[in-house]
Amino acid sequence: MKLPKIHIFKESVNRSTAGNVAIFIILLLFAAFFLLPVIYVVMSAFKPLDEILIFPPRFFVKHPTTTNFTSLGIYVNDFWVPLSRYIFNSVFMTVLGVGGGLVFGSMAAYPLSKHRFPGKAVFNQIIVLSLLFSAAVTEVPRYIVMSVLGLIDTQWSIILPACGATLGLYLMRNFIGQINNSMIEAARIDGCGEFGIYNKIIMPNVKPAWLTVLVLTFNTTWNNQGTTFIYTENLKGLANIITQLNSGGTARMGLAAAATLIMMLPPMIFFLFSQNMIVETMSTSGLKE
Repeated sequence: MKLPKIHIFKESVNRSTAGNVAIFIILLLFAAFFLLPVIYVVMSAFKPLDEILIFPPRFFVKHPTTTNFTSLGIYVNDFWVPLSRYIFNSVFMTVLGVGGGLVFGSMAAYPLSKHRFPGKAVFNQIIVLSLLFSAAVTEVPRYIVMSVLGLIDTQWSIILPACGATLGLYLMRNFIGQINNSMIEAARIDGCGEFGIYNKIIMPNVKPAWLTVLVLTFNTTWNNQGTTFIYTENLKGLANIITQLNSGGTARMGLAAAATLIMMLPPMIFFLFSQNMIVETMSTSGLKE
């Protein structure tokens, strides 16, 4: 008996070459729009002071120089607080803030996504509503809380808010919600506890989400000047140097441009190595109720 042939029809996208070119040009314009500020910062860091102050301003550097970086090294050597101390403070606050935000955010996201308990819907609504407010709006209540805890003029006033950032919790909650419940139930049947499920099933399967949390928390904590909560100079981070340079007037604009480029490099490098994971997280972490 001869079996009938099964014809499989493949649906192809009917798009002309002109349409592809138009889409490419539009995407290229959007990419250039977001990339131009970064290029301008790089160009400004290598401009001599006369090119920085020229009017109308020139986008590209005409006579590149490294004078801004050498002058920056001489300038920071005159600080009564050594540069190594600023670097250590930034690294210390960033590592603890990023690590704490990942651990506490993921541990809170797991029960909010996979467990049922009274008030779960209220907690989820609070998380979503907290994303509507910028850090400047909540700075006064955050200062009051830190003052009550006795953490003003300590580095913990920067670390603890980074550990409790709700954006990371929100992303982790939505991503954990996509994990198949059968995997968790099978682990429970095999005798795995909640912390075992968290370590062996949840975290390995949400690697794109926690990489995104790392990048976002890293960028915020690394660039946090901390001048509102920290007054002692030897407790401040590297971003405080840019504040001092900007307050120095036009004579230090070249130094400020060089310092800005140096501050931009760590978050940019971190993002470039994990951008695929971030895109995957953002595409699968929409609003879910």
